[in-house]
Amino acid sequence: MSSASPGLFASLRGFAATSVALVRTRLELLKVEAREEVGRVAGLILWGIAAVLLGISGLVFLAIFITALLWDTHRLLALGIFTALFIAAGVVASFTALRLARQGSQLFAASLAELRHDETALKPEEPRP
Repeated sequence: MSSASPGLFASLRGFAATSVALVRTRLELLKVEAREEVGRVAGLILWGIAAVLLGISGLVFLAIFITALLWDTHRLLALGIFTALFIAAGVVASFTALRLARQGSQLFAASLAELRHDETALKPEEPRP
């Protein structure tokens, strides 16, 4: 009986070491996913701010353009070009922000998939009929 005890304790110790390694790996994966989510949200915020600022700038230039439209010569062309550029940049920034927002959060998706994989791997096999 004393010879079975060291084997049992060694097996339990090995199981505990494997479990700790598995948990550590999963926590590291969670950390990486959290860092990626922070980057995605920061990008979404920056593109949203760019969309607002460029859209406002475009509207200001549009107002100046309409005001100057009643004036003389070629200053209309310059104001029109700037207006178009700012509005186009605002539209691009808006669509980029919307695309990022529609992608949704992928936070912890890989960790959940790995945990599902672990769960199916650890389930006992069902008896075959």
